[in-house]
Amino acid sequence: MVNRVPGRPAAGLAVALFAISVSAGMAADVYVSPQGDDAAAGTAGAPVKSLRKALDIVRDRRGRGAGRTEPVVIEVADGRHELPAPLVLVSEDSGTETSPTVIRAADGARPLISGGRVIGGWRVGELKGKPCWEVDLEDAQKSGWRFSQLFVNDQRRFRPFAPAEGWRTIAATVEPTPENAKKGHDRFAFKGRQLDPSWANLDDVEVTVVHTWEMSRLPIARIDPAPEVPGQPALKIVTFAGRSRHLAKWCSFPKGNRFRAENVREALGSPGSWYLDRPTGRLTYCPLPHETPATCEVVAPWLERLVELRGDVKGRHWVEHVRFEGLSFAHDNWTMPAGGHSSGQAEINVGAALVATGARNVVMADCAVRHTGRYAVSFGQGCRDCTVERCEFVDLGSGGLLLGTPDQPTDPEAIVSGITIRECTIRSGGRLHSAAVGVWIGNASKSLVEHCDIHDFTYTGISVGWSWGYGPSLARDNRVIGNRIHDLGQGVLSDMGGVYTLGVSPGTVVEGNEIFDILSYQYGGWGLYTDEGSTGIVMRNNLVYRTSSGGFHQHFGRDNVIENNIFALARDWQLKRSRPEDHTSFRFERNIVWWNTDAPLTNGPWGQGIVSGSNCYWRCGKPVVFPGNRDLTAWQAAGHDAGSIVANPRFANPNVGDLTLPDDSPVRPLGFVPFNTKQAGRTTQPVLTERLPTVPSPWPESRAARKKSDGR
Repeated sequence: MVNRVPGRPAAGLAVALFAISVSAGMAADVYVSPQGDDAAAGTAGAPVKSLRKALDIVRDRRGRGAGRTEPVVIEVADGRHELPAPLVLVSEDSGTETSPTVIRAADGARPLISGGRVIGGWRVGELKGKPCWEVDLEDAQKSGWRFSQLFVNDQRRFRPFAPAEGWRTIAATVEPTPENAKKGHDRFAFKGRQLDPSWANLDDVEVTVVHTWEMSRLPIARIDPAPEVPGQPALKIVTFAGRSRHLAKWCSFPKGNRFRAENVREALGSPGSWYLDRPTGRLTYCPLPHETPATCEVVAPWLERLVELRGDVKGRHWVEHVRFEGLSFAHDNWTMPAGGHSSGQAEINVGAALVATGARNVVMADCAVRHTGRYAVSFGQGCRDCTVERCEFVDLGSGGLLLGTPDQPTDPEAIVSGITIRECTIRSGGRLHSAAVGVWIGNASKSLVEHCDIHDFTYTGISVGWSWGYGPSLARDNRVIGNRIHDLGQGVLSDMGGVYTLGVSPGTVVEGNEIFDILSYQYGGWGLYTDEGSTGIVMRNNLVYRTSSGGFHQHFGRDNVIENNIFALARDWQLKRSRPEDHTSFRFERNIVWWNTDAPLTNGPWGQGIVSGSNCYWRCGKPVVFPGNRDLTAWQAAGHDAGSIVANPRFANPNVGDLTLPDDSPVRPLGFVPFNTKQAGRTTQPVLTERLPTVPSPWPESRAARKKSDGR
């Protein structure tokens, strides 16, 4: 018998019902086309040009025709719709429960809503003996247009790095300057000309410095000689026009940490690299071998936001009953602030391309968001009962979705609740901000992330909760159900999890997920990770395998339940616990732990405050050693793991990820309930982004990990 993953729609019928637009078969009320005219009537024969004008027409018609009981439909024609400004919806743009406002793609069309500009007029020349293209951008030279992303034929390109491959390492720690002594770190020492004061436009160079689970991106203020030390090589000190987020050790610049420079004009020349010389406005692009100006569409971001739903939380005026169907959004602009950028965790302070506050009963269905500089979508203060389903979030400068707020609102109506993310693809993130996550749930309740594919990030997959320790928290009753989460970390950062939790979170359930291939830089590549103060969380029926630091780790927390999971093939050790406390930290029962190497079973104080029992451990015939160098009998005599066994669960083919159990597996008498290990992830296929080219990564470790996984 195989258990169905909770929350999964019944095969066929439910999925088909989900796919039906609320406006299917209905004629549109207003038509939008890139070839339209905002002075036109908005009919099929005389479409308007902009979505803003279409919404104004709908607003006017609703005002003159109250009581409508069917959807009001805006139909968007195929083609590229370039936004002149963010599309802003306020309460006057709302629909009703029986008459939602629907903004949908025309039948068979794939319209793109872009915040970027197509760049043409290239002059072909040479740079360092290789082809290059140049164009002078008047808006960059005269109006200060800046951008840190460029897309060529729908593929991301990167600015030049120094070094071109790999990283430099900090040569010596230097105390912060007096003005930042109580705020953050703003300088370090380096060798030779790793950072060069003679570089052109030095204040445009961005230095990315790796911490532990974050990076800082900082502009250079000055470079000075370091005090000479007899017998030591001469060093220099870089001081930044900005600082790291904290003074804490994890956010410091110690000797040996990695760094590199980005946007260095002198390093330009590698195929696919580009450079914007801001003082002159000249953009230079070094094409790939097969590229010509005639065959390439080059797009640079212009707008910082694409769509804003601006409900008035204080005034209780919501944006509600609006649906987006079949639309693609792309090309939001993110540029480094004058004081640089640094984040405490998960890069949540970069914002999103599509932003909602005070939104109620809003739906995104069958849409895509791609080529972003920030997160794709955020649901902030006052958002309730919104749904994102069958959407695709691909090639993200930061992460996928932000649900909730970092702070804890005192106004009950400002609390985020009931956001559902279902059947979505969320992949290839962290291209500018490496520590971003697939889905972040902060101070929010009753969120559901269900049957999503989340992969190709350099940090965590799903993060739940946003309070450290046992203090007040608004994160409760959140569910992470049936997702497929993999290819995280990629050797870039440390201290991450497939599913990561923080703080008191009663009613939160993590169930039926498949989590695999998590690789940290140093420590902390875990599958399930209950971090500081995680409390009241149930993790069950999850399949976790091929992690670098263990299938499960609890830093510290209270009354969590880890049951009926499979943990397999972790590299360093299988299970970890960091801090014992004078209460029950968690119950670890009816789990299977399977590995085939000499790695230990546990790391840390695995004993006090843990209730364990009815588990199955198997090390492919080799002795299983429990804490204190005990065998199972001695471990049980010490009061642990009552009813547990060391036995082969007899998986079908665990070395290739097939952990199906036979009917006569010895785990069944333990009470272990088999679950279908292949039911996690999307049940539908991506449509709008399936033809996108490979999304390249800027991080050296990530590129190396890809080559290894591809067998190259």
